[in-house]
Amino acid sequence: MTTPSPDTAPAVPYGTPDAPRIAVRGEARLEVDPEIARIGITVAARGKDRRTALDDLTRRNATVLDLIKTYGDAVEKLETGSFSITPELKEKGRGERIHAYHGRVRITAELTDFTALGELTTRVADLDLTHVDGPWWALRLNSPAYREARQQAVREAVQRAQEYAEALGTTLAALVELADIGAENAQPLAPAAPGGRMRSMSYAAEDTTAAPLDLEPQRQRVYAQVNARFTMRPPQL
Repeated sequence: MTTPSPDTAPAVPYGTPDAPRIAVRGEARLEVDPEIARIGITVAARGKDRRTALDDLTRRNATVLDLIKTYGDAVEKLETGSFSITPELKEKGRGERIHAYHGRVRITAELTDFTALGELTTRVADLDLTHVDGPWWALRLNSPAYREARQQAVREAVQRAQEYAEALGTTLAALVELADIGAENAQPLAPAAPGGRMRSMSYAAEDTTAAPLDLEPQRQRVYAQVNARFTMRPPQL
């Protein structure tokens, strides 16, 4: 039987008396301010015939889009989602007789200026047959908060390993492995917890302008976790 070479020999998972190993876990939990807020807008229309419903829906949709675009750089993203025109059948009578047509358009907007957010949501909700949901607070996918959490988790792993080594009267020798086992971050664009979310609004336009909503941004939780293995100098037990 041949002896495996150093390059092919299996790694010793628990170290050796000459190079004991320490396995630790590092964690970090941060609370940071949100970077973006998303609102969902549903524009509706109703008409006795398909063309009337479609024309009203087109006009109201254009009004909402034009209003949102007046906020310029405060709006980071503006997207149109689902669109539908649905016939409403009469409850009584024979055959498929259509009573009216209902139209809907779904719009989403992401804002970075939270002062403008309160004013915009109020003005949009003040339009005819317009329903507003949100806001949903979130961090960007490349937010520095994720990097800070990961680095803090690594620093905690090193500190914890050093404390174990000090308890044995020795010091760390080298890092053997650092494994990212995932981070449970606040999901981008996820719904806020109860109490941190603006209620949905839907009402017709009035002669007076409604006062802007005072919206308090919800803090976002960022969580990072790593596993780390170190070798330490043999302690004198």
